[in-house]
Amino acid sequence: MAHLLGTQSLHVALPDRVLLDDVTVGIDEGDRIGVVGRNGDGKSTLLRLLARAQEPDEGRVTVRGGVRVGVLTQQDEATVGASVRDRVVGDRPEYEWASDARIRDVLAGLLGGIDLDAPLTDLSGGQLRRVHLAELLVGDWDVLLLDEPTNHLDVEGIAWLAEHLRRRWSAKDGGLVVITHDRWFLDAVCTRMWEVHDGIVEPFEGGYAAYVLQRVERDRQAAAIESKRQNLMRKELAWLRRGAPARTSKPKFRIDAANELIAGEPPVRDTVALTQLATSRLGRDVIDVLDVAAGYGDTTVLEDVTLHIGPADRIGILGPNGAGKSTLLALITGDLEPLAGRVKRGKTVTVRQVSQRLEGLQEHLDSRVRDVVGRYRTTFTAGKDEVSPGQLLERLGFTAAHQKVQVKALSGGQQRRLDLLLTLLEEPNVLVLDEPTNDMDTDMLAAMEDLLDTWPGPLLVVSHDRYLLERITDTQYAVLDGTVRHVPGGVEQYLALRAASEEAAAGSASSRATGAGSSGAAGSGSGAGGAGPSRSGGSSAVAPALSGAEAHAAQKELGAIERRMQKLEKQTESLHAKLAGHDQSDYQGLQEITAQLQEVERENEELEERWLELSEQLG
Repeated sequence: MAHLLGTQSLHVALPDRVLLDDVTVGIDEGDRIGVVGRNGDGKSTLLRLLARAQEPDEGRVTVRGGVRVGVLTQQDEATVGASVRDRVVGDRPEYEWASDARIRDVLAGLLGGIDLDAPLTDLSGGQLRRVHLAELLVGDWDVLLLDEPTNHLDVEGIAWLAEHLRRRWSAKDGGLVVITHDRWFLDAVCTRMWEVHDGIVEPFEGGYAAYVLQRVERDRQAAAIESKRQNLMRKELAWLRRGAPARTSKPKFRIDAANELIAGEPPVRDTVALTQLATSRLGRDVIDVLDVAAGYGDTTVLEDVTLHIGPADRIGILGPNGAGKSTLLALITGDLEPLAGRVKRGKTVTVRQVSQRLEGLQEHLDSRVRDVVGRYRTTFTAGKDEVSPGQLLERLGFTAAHQKVQVKALSGGQQRRLDLLLTLLEEPNVLVLDEPTNDMDTDMLAAMEDLLDTWPGPLLVVSHDRYLLERITDTQYAVLDGTVRHVPGGVEQYLALRAASEEAAAGSASSRATGAGSSGAAGSGSGAGGAGPSRSGGSSAVAPALSGAEAHAAQKELGAIERRMQKLEKQTESLHAKLAGHDQSDYQGLQEITAQLQEVERENEELEERWLELSEQLG
């Protein structure tokens, strides 16, 4: 493969430490490289050096003649007087850029719903980020350097970006280097990984899952030094191997070696123990949202919402920006009263939310970390263990030096971890997390997930990080078109629903446009004819067409499955409650109830798989 760009013996020093020392890396044709590492270890510095936006103290960056390098930084500038159109397509005439399939794809994927004539200064931070990314992707580059491109993108936007980059940068074309904490994105896009740590850049073959495996192997060889990270990454590897087949069946993931490493690793969560503890703290009734309509003033955002939250439910909330996810959380936390229906809460329920705005830290900004944490009681229950607040700080990556600084001097990721820790120390029994992964590196995400594995109560998470949702939640709901619906198939089913909805909307718009452009009886016939192919094309994109009889039978079976799954859900709740209230010394009785619970869960999993098959066939 042809060499495109590289470094030779880079050295970068800060006043208090060496950031990069004798770093030599290269980017060849077809490389898709993901960059990971702890916050502050030099990832963004390395990208700036590769882009030649920063000069090293020693060493040099070499670029093959004629190679064009495009860069996405974390800073998005809103030029006064410029519009979205100016930033993305410049002064090119519309007929020129509108006829370019790649530009149309980028505009549809990133700027849907954003007015091209809107001034940049009128955009939100998330919209401006999308514009900056679109500007880069419509260009012609041989090497693309992306620093946190998934920030401010929702699940659909991240899925679109991954697919776009896979198409654009094939195994033979160009080079791609991306810094991101989105582990699903790393696995979906990257074929190599660079870990920046301790002044070096260590290469790994494969995406994130393969990197985890190799990290575990490396850490085993240095167990005395890396024992804590070893155990954490082994736990994450175990989850990766036991997770969805679509994630773990990739050839690059060396299954035999992984199985050997995790042979004695227990499941990431002790579900039975957590359920017993949660039920003892909360009882059977936690929060029930019953036939609720919610909104603000004269605007209704959600209608006919029914959601049951049990004592050990771990729920992920999906939905596009502006769909009403925050409204749903406000109903659950009690910050918003319903316009209709009611929200029923158990007598002992105490809800705490970790928000995007870090509201829990505002009163502590001038205090030192150790003083803030020291105000809480001396022990905290994490699963079966009693740990001190200081030990929790260590688990979340706070060194002794970090604990001495003021809260306002912490990085964004450190403040987010501290906010989560303080919320846990308040000992609520229902926990709500709103975009908890912002500004965190992959190691700290794993540490946070490890801590949440011990959370003995209901957990609700809103996040665009699909890896996190699959990792720490057991069931997902989607906020779509003003309603809340269960999605047994998780993120994949949600994306399919969104794609089908958009295709239907596009077909409807096309039909209306065709009808409007026609006249008389002939126009009416033309409009109907134009709408038919649109619907047919949309359906075939989702699943093979079924005959009328087959579709009727599939729809009938789908309804029966949904009714059976509802019954199984009630059986599961009943068995959990029965298990929690059973005499703990009656081991035989406990085993019998546990066996019943496992059988119900097994049947539910089989039904979910069949439900997904039928849903795909029906489109």
